[in-house]
Amino acid sequence: MTFIAELIVSILLVTGGVFALVGAIGLARFPDFFTRLHGPTKATTLGVGSIAMASVVYFFSQGQGTGLTEFLIMVFLFMTAPISANIIAKAAMHIKVGITDRTRGRPWDQ
Repeated sequence: MTFIAELIVSILLVTGGVFALVGAIGLARFPDFFTRLHGPTKATTLGVGSIAMASVVYFFSQGQGTGLTEFLIMVFLFMTAPISANIIAKAAMHIKVGITDRTRGRPWDQ
């Protein structure tokens, strides 16, 4: 494997790990349901996408193909994570899940 491929894989893995870590910290630290929903759906989507892209670059540089499976995983992830988060948030708004006083924009109080 060339130095450039190793560098790209390393950068993608570190970037993916940082995004996944930020998403996990957001899930643990945010005060209520709606803010907790935001961290994992946004940050970890980019984290898993970066890690899957690192896998594509690694196996392509090894001469083992283009990694169609990883591309399909990324497409599925980028399509389903935002949609499922939206559906979960709408369901929570419908049943009026409690939020803290620090949360701005209470949709059902308007």
